[in-house]
Amino acid sequence: MAAGAQRAPGRGQLLHFDLGPFRSGGRGIPVVVVSLNERDTPLDLLEPITVPERELAKCLGQLLDGPHASEAVVLSTCLRTEVYAVVDRFHDGVADIESFFQSRLAGSPARQAELADRLVVAFDDAAAEHLFEVAAGTDSAVLGEGEILRQVRRAEERARAEQASGPVLSGLFRHALRAGKRVRAETGIARGVTSLSHVAVALAAERAGGLAGRSVLVVGAGEMGEGIVGALAADPALPTVTVANRSPLRAAQLAASVGARSIGLGALTDELASCDVVITAAATGDVLIGPEQVQQVAWRRGSRPLLLVDAAVPRNVDPAVAALPGVELADLDDLRERAEAAMAGRRAELGQARAIIAEELEQYRSRSLERGAAPIVSALRAHAERVRVSELERSRALFDALAPEQAAAVEALTRRIVAKLVHEPTVQVKRAAGSTRGERLAEAVRQLFGL
Repeated sequence: MAAGAQRAPGRGQLLHFDLGPFRSGGRGIPVVVVSLNERDTPLDLLEPITVPERELAKCLGQLLDGPHASEAVVLSTCLRTEVYAVVDRFHDGVADIESFFQSRLAGSPARQAELADRLVVAFDDAAAEHLFEVAAGTDSAVLGEGEILRQVRRAEERARAEQASGPVLSGLFRHALRAGKRVRAETGIARGVTSLSHVAVALAAERAGGLAGRSVLVVGAGEMGEGIVGALAADPALPTVTVANRSPLRAAQLAASVGARSIGLGALTDELASCDVVITAAATGDVLIGPEQVQQVAWRRGSRPLLLVDAAVPRNVDPAVAALPGVELADLDDLRERAEAAMAGRRAELGQARAIIAEELEQYRSRSLERGAAPIVSALRAHAERVRVSELERSRALFDALAPEQAAAVEALTRRIVAKLVHEPTVQVKRAAGSTRGERLAEAVRQLFGL
C-alpha cells in the first residue's frame, strides 16, 4: 500500500495520519480517495456498494451536500467502487465519504461494520498515485485491462456534467488518463486478453469446450456487454449471438453492429430454451435469471447443458441456478481466477509501467506545486506593476517634453527593472513550493510587500 494509504477505521476510531498537507495547504494535493475493491472485498459486500449509472447524480449530490467536500468523482465498476474528493478537513471529509458508503448498506449494521474494516483510504500524493495505477491497469484484476481507462474517463465526465468535478479533480483525472495511455502505448501490458469482457468470453469458450456452432446469449448492452459482443464477433469460431437488453433499441443497435439478433428482456425466458451459453453483464442491479426461469424451459431444453457466465456486479444470475441439473454457473470469482492465469505473461511489463507512472506523477506533482505558488507570484508581480505605473504617473510632467521614442524607451526601461527585481523572488518561491521553506518564503513575500 502506498505511503499515505491506510484502511479506514470503524466508527468512533481516530485516523492517525501525517496531515501536514491538509493543515498547510502547501505541499500536497488536497484529494482523498476512499476505495472498496474486489481484492479485499467479498462479492456479496461489493455488490450493494456498486453505484449504477441511474443513481450517479444522486450519489454525487449526497457527497457534496456535506460541508467538507468541494469536488467529488465516483468511479464504480464491477470490480471497484471509489470516491475521489477534494476536502478541506481530512478526518471530517473521510468520515463523510465513509457515511456515504455506509448508507448503501442501510438496515444492516453487521454489514456496515464489515464494510468499515475493508475501506481503504489514500490521500495527497498517494491518492494521485492510486488513480494513475487504476488508469494504467496495474491495479486491475485483469492486468492492463483497457475497459478501466474508458471507465475512468467516463466517471470524471459524468461528475463534471453534474458540476461535481472542478479544477483539481479534472486536472488529476486528465493527467491520470495521459499516464494510462502512455503505459499501454509504451509497454506490452495490454498485450493479449486485457479486459473482463474478453476474459468472460474466454472462460465461456473454455467451459463450453469451444464456441463453434454454439448459440450465445449476451444480456446487457452497456459498455461491458458491448465488449463481450465485440469479443464474440472477433472469435474465429463465429458463434450465433443474441443480445438482450432492457432497451430493445440499444440491443438492436449493438446486435446490428456485429450482425447478431436482438431481443428485449421480456423475451429472456424463451431465449433460455434455445441458447447454449449465457453471458450476463447488465448494469441493472437486478437478478434477471433465477431458478424459476430455467426450470420453466427445462422440458424444452431436454438434456442439453446450459452454461451461464455472470460478469455483472451486482449479480444478474441467482446463484441458486447452479444447483439445477444440467446447469453450470461461473461468476466473478471464476473470472478472477481465469484472469490471473492470463496475466502471467504480462507481469514482466510491470516494472516499465510503474516507471512511466512515477514519471507522470512527478510531472503532475511539479505542475500542482507550481499552481500552488501561482497566487503569491501573481500578487507580487501585480504589486510591482502597480508601483511602476504609479511612479510613472507621478513623474509624467517630467516626460512631456520627450519624443515618443524616448518615452517608449523609459517605459521599457522601467518594465525591465521591475522584471529583474521580481525575478529572483519568483524563482525561489516556485522552486520551494510545497515545502516548509516554501511556506516561509511565501509568508515573507506577503509581509515584505504587504500582499
